[in-house]
Amino acid sequence: MTTRLTELLNIKYPLLQGGMAWIAESTLASAVSNAGGAGIIAGGSAPIDYLREQIRRCKELTDKPFGVNIMLMSPNAEDLAQLVIEEGVNFVTTGAGNPGVYVPAWKEAGIKVIPVVPTVALARRLVKAGADAVIAEGTESGGHIGQNTTMCLVPQVVDAVGAEVPVIAAGGIADGRGVAASFMLGADGVQIGTRFLASSECQIHENYKNAVVKAKDTDNAVTGFYSGSPCRCIKSKYTKKLQEMEKNAAPPEDFEALTVGSLRKAVVDGNVEEGSMLCGLIAGMITDVKPVKDIVEEIMGGAEKLLGNR
Repeated sequence: MTTRLTELLNIKYPLLQGGMAWIAESTLASAVSNAGGAGIIAGGSAPIDYLREQIRRCKELTDKPFGVNIMLMSPNAEDLAQLVIEEGVNFVTTGAGNPGVYVPAWKEAGIKVIPVVPTVALARRLVKAGADAVIAEGTESGGHIGQNTTMCLVPQVVDAVGAEVPVIAAGGIADGRGVAASFMLGADGVQIGTRFLASSECQIHENYKNAVVKAKDTDNAVTGFYSGSPCRCIKSKYTKKLQEMEKNAAPPEDFEALTVGSLRKAVVDGNVEEGSMLCGLIAGMITDVKPVKDIVEEIMGGAEKLLGNR
């Protein structure tokens, strides 16, 4: 399946793995790259030495392209922006800000720049700043989200910048039908995160992984909506408490005290009552844990069949 995205990144399938904080590390990223997609290591706020180690380990596990996700609001964003240059990463994806200040240096180093965008206006701005592609991410995604749905956002971004750069659809995609639908909307590829939570190579705690597999279509909650930083997770005692605090206008410091470290509690400790289990709306479609290779081939095989029959 050749598209502008596969040609841009020199990959077999037009599929990126989401840069999920605390989750997307070298084992998962290398497995996705080896399966023909493009894996991503999440930068987040992790120590630079740890991230350097993850990048180098990923290079040991795959000779295929992979990227690093940089959250621009993270305190270590500037150091990480330099690290990807020093380590010769193939591409970067960015979120939570405008990467314009880093783009010239990345381009000079031969690094492709692919920002995540929740709006048409931001897509236009970042393409002007030199983005090589954009990820149009709908509110169906897990983690921090915008308000526009994938079905509405992708075609508008395609109309705005699709003639200039590839557009990658994200949010609510977990099988071949989602990929085929994304192509019908004008996308050149997809980014998938939640489906890979239920993969053999994903290093999250089994309690978290089992919660994803067991989740139904209604086992979903958005917290932080009124604080201006909405985040989508699996419904739990943790999300219920946060929503009650928002409803009762709890002081910001109380809200922050409950959220700090919550993702680690879920990913590392398996604490599903106090941890933040980031997960997209698509979880109700995930019923088993499989190797990454099987997931990628199943998704892309299904998409190719559907697109070939149109």
